[in-house]
Amino acid sequence: MRQRFVEEGLEAALKPRSGRGRKRKLDGEAEAHLVALRCSEPPEGRGRWTLRLLTERMVELEYLDGLSHESVRQVLKKQTAALAIILLGDSTR
Repeated sequence: MRQRFVEEGLEAALKPRSGRGRKRKLDGEAEAHLVALRCSEPPEGRGRWTLRLLTERMVELEYLDGLSHESVRQVLKKQTAALAIILLGDSTR
């Protein structure tokens, strides 16, 4: 940002550049499948779903070509936070 300010001025530094950043691996539909999978029974012989098991199953079911367990963790964390706000209300107000 500092370099953009020096080279292009204040306005350019304050505006985000389009097309930058990573493209999302999971769209809304894939996220819904992931959450539904997480709520289902874990594989036989397992007591619970792990991030790696969820990742493998999402690829096996061909919802995505590839996925990292970190992406799965981030989606589930976001969903848990949203659910907490819904159930508990926003206590910051």
